[in-house]
Amino acid sequence: MACTAEALARWAHDLRPGPEDLALAERSLLDTMAVTLAARQHPLAGLAAALPDAARWAAVGHVLDFDDLHMESTAHVSVVCVAATLAAGGEARAYLAGAGVMARLGMALGWAHYASGWHATCTAGAPAAAVAAATALGLPAERIATALALAIPGACGVQRAFGSAAKPLQVGFAADAGVRAARLAAAGADADPGAVDQWLRLVGGDPARVDTTGPAVPGGLAIKIFPCCYALQRPISALHEWLRGQGRSRIDPAAVTEIQVCTPESTVQPLIHHEPRTGLQGKFSLEYAVAAALLDRRPGFASFTDEAVNRPEAQRVARLVKTTASPGGDSLLAGQSDITLVLAGGDRHEVSLRLPPGSPGRPPSAQDMAAKVADCGPDVPDLLTGLDWARAAAILAERLPAAIKDPTVLASRGAA
Repeated sequence: MACTAEALARWAHDLRPGPEDLALAERSLLDTMAVTLAARQHPLAGLAAALPDAARWAAVGHVLDFDDLHMESTAHVSVVCVAATLAAGGEARAYLAGAGVMARLGMALGWAHYASGWHATCTAGAPAAAVAAATALGLPAERIATALALAIPGACGVQRAFGSAAKPLQVGFAADAGVRAARLAAAGADADPGAVDQWLRLVGGDPARVDTTGPAVPGGLAIKIFPCCYALQRPISALHEWLRGQGRSRIDPAAVTEIQVCTPESTVQPLIHHEPRTGLQGKFSLEYAVAAALLDRRPGFASFTDEAVNRPEAQRVARLVKTTASPGGDSLLAGQSDITLVLAGGDRHEVSLRLPPGSPGRPPSAQDMAAKVADCGPDVPDLLTGLDWARAAAILAERLPAAIKDPTVLASRGAA
């Protein structure tokens, strides 16, 4: 009986994507490219300039936390697998091979893995990036299995990194570890494929849960509408849709006297910043997200800057948020979000939502995708018109800072 690495390698090698798989790949490429280009001027782009292509592209693509998510594995699949695919010269089939392995490994790791503090984007991402790159390089199944095993030392990342530069950087490290493993496998390095099974068990997964049937990416992918942690998409959407239904664009912060949020415990797992002071921390704060949803017409990039998070009115509203997390849940979209607003004079408003826009059960329309691409920069729609995989790699190489080869330059930049 084949071990996990061998089974996944054979599946990836033999993958023949159908029309729906290819449509998902093209949407994923567009979405990932847009959010990566949106971060061109972010300070992290400069910090990551010394990293190899896959690491740089994945880190910059993830820093705004606007990239897609595989719900069942709680993993940001495309930012890892697109970067690895492009760095290795691959196209849609290589992306889908990596994305399918990442989804399947993430599901084998299970919710308990994520709930214990692991960052599944990194743990499942490194071996998945190896598969994407190995497929792009045209390796046989045996060598793809070797690449999977060689990527295991890079399969690590933790949630305490959330709200700091370490989060996107560890995603970049995972993508780079996979590409490096694939290139080593191509060069003849050996490894025991059984290492993947051992690793799965050590980090709380179960090799028996790996299922190679079904579509390339089982369950599909969730597209973010707001540039923050996926756990915040539902509460922000609930309040945004409520305000729109009320015919309002925002609410007077002085009119709010109490805010109650009731949601399953699993849905707040990554929301570790309760008194955020930076834009990155605000992306992982339920309290601030509620404030931004009430104060801003439509929370976007401007809502998640240091200045926006520290607005006196936002800090005041955030302090009013009281959260009741009911026990249980096994995903970021378990159950539903129930929000009660109490306004001056005693008016109470009840707001509930189960599926936010962009989720697999409520997929984005072509208009939604066009609006998101436009939000990512005035030149982004034109840059991405007629996008294909080869052109995507050329765009990233041109538009993101080039890697610095001289370590003395990096040292001087770090000291500045």
